[in-house]
This record gives sequence, structure tokens and C-alpha cells, in this order.
Amino acid sequence: MSLVLLLQGRGGMTAAELARELEVSERTVHRDVLALSEAGVPVYADRGRGGGYRLLDGYRTRLTGLDREEAEALFLSGVPAALREMGLQDVAATARLKAAAALSPALRDAPATAAQRFHLDAPGWFAGGDPPPAALAPLARAVWRDRRVAAVYKGERRVLEPYGLVLKAGVWYAAARHRSRFLIYRVHRFGEVSVLEERFDRDPGFDLATFWAGQAAEFARSLLREVVTLRLSERGRRMLRHVADPAALEDALASLRPDGTVRLAVESLEVAFSQVLRFGPEAEVLDPPKLRAMTADAAARTASLYAEHDPR
Repeated sequence: MSLVLLLQGRGGMTAAELARELEVSERTVHRDVLALSEAGVPVYADRGRGGGYRLLDGYRTRLTGLDREEAEALFLSGVPAALREMGLQDVAATARLKAAAALSPALRDAPATAAQRFHLDAPGWFAGGDPPPAALAPLARAVWRDRRVAAVYKGERRVLEPYGLVLKAGVWYAAARHRSRFLIYRVHRFGEVSVLEERFDRDPGFDLATFWAGQAAEFARSLLREVVTLRLSERGRRMLRHVADPAALEDALASLRPDGTVRLAVESLEVAFSQVLRFGPEAEVLDPPKLRAMTADAAARTASLYAEHDPR
């Protein structure tokens, strides 16, 4: 059926093109075309240069309707790597073929046109070529089918209701309900995962994007365990938006006084030190004393370095 949909969507293709698209041999293509013809599908071969297989003009297969799994996968077609890791690439490919076959001839180049203009690269920079977590595929199946899973997470066995999967900077997370609580789990920390036959009823009020945004913000705030006090120049105040951690920015701006004093939440003194250095002479550390001493030492060493290497 994929062969028919390709011909319907593109008008005509050679055996070599069909074999490449379907990832089969040309011999298989010829055999499948013969089988389709015997089954009553009006497919024929154009001989000579520029020829290939075509469908009789006006023929439209009625099997272009998407089933639920294909329709859902179609909306993920912009993230091919994620589809591949979840084991849904074949379903999505069939869905795209059906959607393309249903387009009018004037619009059949739309998928290729869009693909050449927009591409989503989800993983972060310098991500390794590690294979996806073994637990990802069964979790994806359970998510699509609203099935409970029996899983081992960080050595503990539990039964979960997986509501959704999130790909963040190349790392997979699962949003799941456990004993009436919604929690976030890192997929690579799962051990064995078994999809159970029993289904669960989804909470109609649960929204994956909203839940993830709240959890991510809460996690970011939980990392800010230290508070430092700075005095910023006028330029330093303008730099604050570019230096402060995004999770700390709102509170920092609220604490900013007319004399430039600001309280800034940071992950650690080491992180604070790197942030203060970005301000250069536009910030003075008032508290804590250890950070002030670290910054003063760095400033003195920097001044000495430039004094000893006068280019003149």
C-alpha cells in the first residue's frame, strides 16, 4: 500500500526511486507492482527515457484515511529523531504518505518545501551518540495506549501511569502518576519496564506542557541555594538580565535598590564567582565575605597581569 500511496502522491516513479524510498530491492518493487496489478490496482509502466510506474489517471485509493496511531504520530513528524527513538518512525512515515496522497496535485510539493525550510534539532550541542534508553520504547507504547507499566526506577519497583514523554536538550523524561501524584522521571534511570494490559483513565485536567513548565521552573529554583549581595553600577544594572540565572532574575530585579544594591540567588559560590567576573568593574561584592575575597584576588591578579605586560 505504501507503493500505491507514493505513486498517487508523486504521479510517477522509477523502480529505483521506489526501491530507495521503500528501502527494498528493485526486484521486490517489480514483484509488488505485478501483485497490485493482479489485485485490480491500475498501475502501469511507462517505457523509455523518463518512464517509470504510474497509476491510471483519475485513480484514487480510498485507503488514505489515517488511523488513530498514524494521526497522532503525524503531529510529531517535525521531530524525526524523537520518533525514531520511540519506535514510531514507520507509523509516522505511513501517516505522511497518506496525508500527501490526499493533497491536490498543486500541493503535493508542500511537504518537501516545508522540510527544506524548517528543521527542529532537539538535542543540545556536544551531545554524544549514545543509543536511546532501553525503557523509552515501552514507555512510549504505554503513553500512546494509556497502559499502566510495572517498572524499576533507581532500584525500586513501582506501578506507574505514564501520561507523557518530554525531550529536553537530548534527555528524555517521563511524566507519570504514582499513587495519585504526578512526578517527573528521567527515562535513563529506569531499569526493566513492562507494559501491563490494564488501562488507566486519564485526568482530563492534566496538561503535559503546563505540568512540565511548572516542574522545570520548580527544579531550576531548587538549584539556587545561595544568595549574594552586589552593588551594581548603572551599566551593571543593564547587564543583570544577561548575567543572572533566568530563575533568579525576577526576584533579583524586585530586590534592586536605588543605590544599585541587589540580592542575587545563585547555585553556589563558584557559580556566583563566574557571574561576578562577567560584570567586571560594574559590580562590587558586598556579601558574603568569601566571595568578596575571591573577587578581590581575581581583580588584583588581573591588574598585575596587565601591568606586567605593557605593550608599549
